[in-house]
Order: sequence, then structure tokens, then C-alpha cells
Amino acid sequence: QALEEQYSPSRWSPRLGSDTVVQAHLAATAAGTERARASAQTALHVPYGDGEREKLDVYFPTDPSGAFPVLVYIHGGYWQCLSKDESGFAALPLVSRGVAVVAVGYDTAPKGHMDAMVLQVRRSITFLVEQYPGIRGVYLCGHSAGAHLAAMVLSTDWTEYGVVPDIKGAVLVSGVYDLEPILHTYVNDALNMSQEVAQRNSPMLRVAPAAPAACEVLVAVAQHDSPEFRRQSQEYGQALRAAGWSVSLLDLASVDHFDIIEKLSEDSYVLTQVGEESSSSL
Repeated sequence: QALEEQYSPSRWSPRLGSDTVVQAHLAATAAGTERARASAQTALHVPYGDGEREKLDVYFPTDPSGAFPVLVYIHGGYWQCLSKDESGFAALPLVSRGVAVVAVGYDTAPKGHMDAMVLQVRRSITFLVEQYPGIRGVYLCGHSAGAHLAAMVLSTDWTEYGVVPDIKGAVLVSGVYDLEPILHTYVNDALNMSQEVAQRNSPMLRVAPAAPAACEVLVAVAQHDSPEFRRQSQEYGQALRAAGWSVSLLDLASVDHFDIIEKLSEDSYVLTQVGEESSSSL
């Protein structure tokens, strides 16, 4: 019971009740995405594979001529809800500064299983760099389950994919990096993970020694995330650092598991500025 509560992010928000905060999150991200689609040049539902959800939404920078950095956004939803269709909200402040934003779709549970989701996200990155030769540097950004998938991208052996993407940075927001506790919660009802699957797909157990050109990683967590979410972020950040990665841990005050990412649609938000500064330093 205690573990169930720790892994129910909506119960920890001081702003709104647990049902209301999820509905508010959906409304905020959908509205932000709509605004971005109305003002940016886009290529929507670009297939990176044959699967129904193996598609990308691309928000091009205001001046897409020449080379541009790209922020790849991987949505959360506990691997079983949400989609790329309400995941373009970060595009609005970034495209005007010359950064492309890509929202990745993947098969959520119960149709998608964990191995497949990790593979899909890796394949989407491969497709992206092959399809758009104008990309100069990839930045990963994932929220919650999406932070887990982004962290799994960092552990990829790219020799199997025939391309090595130039990943410059990763912003991992309120993520889960060790899937073992998830096995003992309601979250696994839809995922149906075995111990072996959980271990194989836990970034915490897949931290590789940093390569000479390893990207910078920002691990962000909300003040009103649960103690378990906060512990996971802390420990994963420490594990990366111990393996020689350049890691910053950002503990954001006055936000919960949901508005920590919703605010990416705001120009003045600290995580938005991190994205802008990182990409403009290329």
C-alpha cells in the first residue's frame, strides 16, 4: 500500500486533487501543443516505422534553412497513456530560437511492452538523424515514463543501429530509473513486466562508463514529487556521475510531478532556458 502511494504521482500534488491534477495536465499540454501547431511549421505523423504509433511530430525552427539543433521530447503517462499528440507544448518558445522540437510516439501498454517501447524510441532517434541531415546535435527530454525511455536511449549500443546520433544533452524530468519497485504496484497491471524485463530495462542497471564525448545530463525532480521519485532521481544522477558522466541535479521548488513539465511552454521557465542555452552553445 505504501509503495502504491509512492508511485501515484497525482496523490502528491498540493495544488489539486488526484483526479483533477491529471485532467488539468492533459488540458495544459493539449492547449500548449495546439498553440505550437498554430504558429510553427510542422510535419505531423511522420512514420519512423510500420507500427500505428511509430510516428513523429516535427516542429521546425522559424528559419529552418541550414543546420539546427533538435530537442526530442518523449512523453510520460506511465507507459500506458498520453501520446505525441499533446506533446508539442515545448515547441513554442524553442522554435523561435532556432531549435526544432520532435514529439515521439510509441506503443503504450497493454499493446506495447517495455522491450518494444525502448526499441521504438531508439529507432525513432536513428530515423530522425538519417531523415534530417540538417540536424546539428540532438537533445533528449523526457518526462516521468518518458525520462525512463530517454535514459534508456543513453545506454544504447549504437553499433547495432548503423548510425551514431550526436546526442549533446539529456533533460530527464521526474523519472523512474529502476523499474523493480514498479513490479509491486498497480502500474504493472497493464505493463505485465517480469523481473527479468524490469532489470533489462532499468537505466540504473545499465549505466555505461561515459565515453569521451558523452553528453551532459540534467536530472530534474519536483519539490512535490513523492520521496520515491526523488530518491530515484538522486540515485540515478549519482550512478551516472560515478561512471564519469557530467551530471547536474536540479531540485525544482514549488512544482509537482505535472507542472514541472507543463511549464516548458513558458519562455521564462528554468528548464526552457536550459534547453535554449544548451542548443545555442553549439
